Amino acid sequence: MRKQHLLFAAFVLAGSLELSAKATDTADSLSVKEDPFVLNEVVVTGTRNQTDIRHLSQTVSVVNRGRLELAMQPSLLPVLTEQVPGLFTTSRGIMGYGVSNGAAGGISLRGLSGGNARLMVLIDGHPQYAGIFGHPIADAYQTLLADRVEVLRGPASVLYGSNAMGGVVNIVTRRMHEDGIRTNLHAGYGSYNTLETELTNRIRKGRFSSVISGSYNRTDGHRVDMGFEQYGGYGRVGYEVTDNWNLRADVNVTHFNASYPGPVSVPLLDGDQRITRGMTSFAVENEYEKTSGALSFFYNWGDHWINDGYTPSAGEGPQDDRFNSFDDMMGISVYQSARFFKSNRITFGFDWFRYGGKAWSEFVSGEQAGTRNDLVNKHENEVAGYVDFRQDIGAWLTFNAGLRADHHSRVGTEWVPQAGLAFHLPHAIELKASASKGFRYPILREMYMFPPQNPDLKPESMWNYEIAFSQKLLDGSLSYGVNVFYIDGKNLIMTLPNPNGSGMLNQNSGKLDNAGVEAQMAYRIDRAWSVDANYSYLHMDNPVIAAPEHKLYAGANFTHGRWSVSTGVQYIAGLYTSIITNAQGTETTEDFVLWNLRGQFRVLKWLDIWARGENLLAQRYEINAGYPMPRATVMGGINLNF
Repeated sequence: MRKQHLLFAAFVLAGSLELSAKATDTADSLSVKEDPFVLNEVVVTGTRNQTDIRHLSQTVSVVNRGRLELAMQPSLLPVLTEQVPGLFTTSRGIMGYGVSNGAAGGISLRGLSGGNARLMVLIDGHPQYAGIFGHPIADAYQTLLADRVEVLRGPASVLYGSNAMGGVVNIVTRRMHEDGIRTNLHAGYGSYNTLETELTNRIRKGRFSSVISGSYNRTDGHRVDMGFEQYGGYGRVGYEVTDNWNLRADVNVTHFNASYPGPVSVPLLDGDQRITRGMTSFAVENEYEKTSGALSFFYNWGDHWINDGYTPSAGEGPQDDRFNSFDDMMGISVYQSARFFKSNRITFGFDWFRYGGKAWSEFVSGEQAGTRNDLVNKHENEVAGYVDFRQDIGAWLTFNAGLRADHHSRVGTEWVPQAGLAFHLPHAIELKASASKGFRYPILREMYMFPPQNPDLKPESMWNYEIAFSQKLLDGSLSYGVNVFYIDGKNLIMTLPNPNGSGMLNQNSGKLDNAGVEAQMAYRIDRAWSVDANYSYLHMDNPVIAAPEHKLYAGANFTHGRWSVSTGVQYIAGLYTSIITNAQGTETTEDFVLWNLRGQFRVLKWLDIWARGENLLAQRYEINAGYPMPRATVMGGINLNF
């Protein structure tokens, strides 16, 4: 079955390439503000300041606004799963990820999961995760936020500290790039009574700029008791005080109501969640010819109400209590980058984070009705300083090195080094080699919450060794690259029998031994046609859930006149959906092929109509064990631009 799927995916990719090569129509294409298929050369994630991606020794993938708009997805995660090799996100339905039991939206990169706080999501460089549980909240990351998304594949702990152990996903927020006023309305309706809407206004006038977005999304879901409803809003203002100094501030709030029905084999009743997440930040930025930097403050928070539900088939009745939590995280980040002599750049930075919160069970019925049981009420602090050094040696070599000293109020101090080389060779060839350390401190849940807690846990750590090769041909129209990596990790936190007593205990006993290959290509054939593909292979000595062994995506894109069409096939193999460690070693894996098709037609200068279809091969598959995904689904709607 795996061979059939792989042959099918390869056939579609070959067909796309052949079809594209035959296209000769070079008439004016549909006007777009940003070419979604051109590699973005300047990134901010790898160094804090804007840097030519060729000078970084680590691997960064960029998904720009044009690509996000073509995908027509209210959530960022499905687009990242398609476009970034080595990255995979879990799903359980047509819309909405939820939290707690049965939740989806888990992000993994090279086998390291954000659900275990080993992968960090950033918004404009600021960490975003639940203060108690330490993991990203997938439903808070909407497309309306993003001007582009930069994914650093590999440890980023030198710049971003704990939780950036396996990499970072940095959402660079929306902005207006030219003077004027733009308002856009996106609205659509489709399968399972699904509705998605987004309204965005952008202004740039002289030194002032602003972005205001709001969205409302809902679905009945493809199973009973799987409804989802979400409200979201984002606002950003910026002002250029002088040619060298800039002020900006933003705020984002999203609220969702989610129901989860439990696995199909054991249906659940009253599994309901009401979640609100918010973030805000303020920054003062400077940029001169030889120096640039920023001072920023950020604060994010979450308010969670959860009814865990009950399973009548197991003889259970309604829950007497409801889980509640309030978590927050605030921080100050300051850095300054300077060029002291030719072809040199050195960055000094300082971070302070305070995160935590409280959780409790509130009893609404039974003998304890009207009372509450406190579970945790705790905050921790991190203070860190770091230095990042880059030196060009002639025109053919860049040397990168960095060091971070990070202190945790409970765990202690961690030293984090990294180093790498980037060779700029003839014929537009780039060759990179790097060695970098990643780490994460134990999160509050592991140290203080629920019976396995252990306040004496130590940090997890890993080393990532990587070699990458890339090249551009045909005046940049064709680009391709491949990288090979090896990950060696230790002190991973696991729940094991208590060696000093009864019950279970969180312990630093796990090891990580992952290796893999990642490849990608993009070819702009002419003004109308382009193709792109990426592939990743991951070998894990100790397999984990939601990290597929093989992941392949192949897509073709056509933009001409009033038409814009994009199609892609994704092949997944060796995806573990459950791993049960016992005498039998029970494991469940999935292989599947997904075909998506999206199209848009400009009726008038201010009106587009669009449609998208997903899983058009009507595949039966699961990503979360016990939660079958919907078969073929369709959506359609309009875009208003004025």
